[in-house]
Amino acid sequence: MSNELKALLGIGAATIFILVGGVFFLSKSSSTNQQGATETRVDKKILVRENSYSIGSPSAAVAVVEFGDFQCPACSAAYPVVKRVIEDYSDKIYFQFRNFPLPQHQNGKLSALVAEAAGKQGKFWEMHDMLYENQAEWGESGKPMEFFESYAKKLNLDLDQLKEDIKLDDLAKKIERDTQDAGAAGVNSTPSFFVNGILFRGVPQYSDLQKLIDSELQKK
Repeated sequence: MSNELKALLGIGAATIFILVGGVFFLSKSSSTNQQGATETRVDKKILVRENSYSIGSPSAAVAVVEFGDFQCPACSAAYPVVKRVIEDYSDKIYFQFRNFPLPQHQNGKLSALVAEAAGKQGKFWEMHDMLYENQAEWGESGKPMEFFESYAKKLNLDLDQLKEDIKLDDLAKKIERDTQDAGAAGVNSTPSFFVNGILFRGVPQYSDLQKLIDSELQKK
């Protein structure tokens, strides 16, 4: 084998090694950025708002805040995990939902308005659950209000009032405020969760939130 051929084979092997290593590094880096908990805590003043819908006592040892989008498939996947966490830690956490409809979701903002309008009739959480549980049928629909109206009827809401309420400036401003708070907190995707200010991005396993909550409870 000539020296020239050996040199070419050596360069080729080195190039393959670099490329494989680069792909591994990028894959690992991307995974880290997309999901998991961060160490930096975000100020509670940005995360918790008095007029956002909540479950539990504000004086609870642990505050869990979700920034979610009703049309987001990942949020829908996280929904049963969140329900279980709320049930299991009902007397230990304060859970609050914040709206963060993503611009690529055509029905995201409207669904947020519908949930907020249902809240004006005392049924935010019922509509919240209905939207996530039936996301597959309305998510990509060109006529989402037809579905939202049927949900309103099932929940015995005043449909005429709901239609008027979704036009209210205060609801639109509330959703915009949530979106601004999300940006200030470093949120750029849904779902994003904060456990006493610690950010967890992506769809959590039950154990992910359990570990964060238990860790915070042990500090109290």
